[in-house]
Amino acid sequence: MTKKLFAGAEFLVTDPNPADIFTPEDFTEEHRLIRDTARDFVKDDIEPNAERIDAKEEGVALGLFAKAGELGLLGTDVPEEYGGLGLDKVSTTIVTEAFGNSGSFAGLHGAHTGIGTLPIVWFGTEAHKQKYLAKLASGEWIGAYCLTESGSGSDALAAKAKAVLSADGKHYILNGEKIFITNAGWANTFVVYAKVDGDKFTGFLIEAGTPGLTTGREEHKLGMHGSSTRTVILEDVKVPVENVLYEVGKGHKIAFNVLNIGRWKLGAGSLGGAKGAINGSIQYAKQRIQFDRPIASFGMIRAKIADMTMRTYAAESAVYRLAGMLDDRMATLSAQDKKNGEKLAKAVEEYAVECSIAKVLGSEVLSYCCDEYVQILGGYGYITEYPAERYYRDSRINRIWEGTNEINRMLIPGTILRRAMEGRVNLLGAAQAVAKELIEFSPMGVQIPDEPLGLQGHCVKMMKKIALMLAGLAAQKYGPKLSEEQEILAGLADTVMDIFAAESAVLRTRKIIATVGADKAKGQIAATELFIDTTLPILEQRGKRLLTHMEKGDMLRTQLAGLRKLAKYQPIDAIDRSRIVADLVTERECYPF
Repeated sequence: MTKKLFAGAEFLVTDPNPADIFTPEDFTEEHRLIRDTARDFVKDDIEPNAERIDAKEEGVALGLFAKAGELGLLGTDVPEEYGGLGLDKVSTTIVTEAFGNSGSFAGLHGAHTGIGTLPIVWFGTEAHKQKYLAKLASGEWIGAYCLTESGSGSDALAAKAKAVLSADGKHYILNGEKIFITNAGWANTFVVYAKVDGDKFTGFLIEAGTPGLTTGREEHKLGMHGSSTRTVILEDVKVPVENVLYEVGKGHKIAFNVLNIGRWKLGAGSLGGAKGAINGSIQYAKQRIQFDRPIASFGMIRAKIADMTMRTYAAESAVYRLAGMLDDRMATLSAQDKKNGEKLAKAVEEYAVECSIAKVLGSEVLSYCCDEYVQILGGYGYITEYPAERYYRDSRINRIWEGTNEINRMLIPGTILRRAMEGRVNLLGAAQAVAKELIEFSPMGVQIPDEPLGLQGHCVKMMKKIALMLAGLAAQKYGPKLSEEQEILAGLADTVMDIFAAESAVLRTRKIIATVGADKAKGQIAATELFIDTTLPILEQRGKRLLTHMEKGDMLRTQLAGLRKLAKYQPIDAIDRSRIVADLVTERECYPF
């Protein structure tokens, strides 16, 4: 595992060593066995039944769900003492990634193992854990999570569902409706949020069959046809006071911290779907003949395959880097602390920024890959008999649930700036140092290390300086009102995400080079170079857009000159690197890394 314990968002102001991060190449033998088990289950059991699952053929999804439980694929986050496997976060990432390529089944699996189970693992009483966790880990029971309402989606605390204590003090009486609830038609346990006395946002644990709890009809959705999505209706539902999760008025601590895990896991699941799209694309392209040759030999098709692959490589590097950080943080907790929901939540909350990055980055890479998958198949990609059409539809929801990508783009810079003000990240000091450095900084005086990825490592450092310059200026100009400048915040968020992804790819590839040598890492080197070459010009253009809004006149010209210095870059032969990556994918007929 990693040698350094990183603080959340610290990557913006430090230069980690490759040895300090976790990568997929660091998998243990146990990790590889878990990966193979999960992949084989998806390939051998889920994929042949994809149409039956999407048609909601009775018993199919639930039968497969039970089998997943038998294989231990539902209990990686449940402690052994409660019937789970109690594995590390890397193992959970591996399993989640594999199920990300399972279509609608991914919705059932993800909602159950994440937001449906973790609130009980973290915040349930001992009685709750003893009663429910073994059933949830085995697949005997299914979990659902009830937060969203018609008037409260991203603004979760605006919920209208009410909970009133009964006269005898033994029950809370819940009334309200929760919408878009995954697994609602199948669930045995519901984690439900309501306000006690009109203002105390609180979590409750309710069993299916409780009088007054009913579900509406199945929603007809764009994608994820095989998952159950319904409204959950609460009409005078009597919930024993013992089934309050954590404490009255502290439901936000459950909701928001569990969503951090959900975001990281969604990023992991998106990797599985993106790799599936790459695999489907190249396998089709090699057998589709046009003009007497397979379309996999055409330059533009090869460029699409390479772009899909290099984006997925960067996202994969970022997601597994985060998994390693989470494991390192968890390793600092005592055995007693690991039973304390608040301590566990705090450990995960440290990486709230990185969890949001994983969610947005992963879901948008997945959308890109699925769109290109359809395009590579042409007309066949638009036909339901081919999987590309399903990939395209199913991928769309990932940019909405677990907090929309827009909300996460607000959270990323907002959290970073708040931590800077609290002294948890030396962002402001670093921004001031960049401002002083720019006065005399000359790109001509920079010595680029003569080594593989020397230029790309330098580019990442410059990207960080650009981010610090933009964030420092925004904080100085707008102060507390920066929260109202959503376009600025979104631009800062995209810049931060670009940096985390680019740096993760560079560090991972350098680590591979140190292990096997540059000659055996040509594909990873080319993918990393291609990602930086694609990302840096976009980051520079985004910086110009933000600066032009924040400054005018001579000050704007000064700031733009500084940006040009930091973003100065000699482009690589991107077509050559693209061909290297495409050759590797074509040779192996799958995502190659």
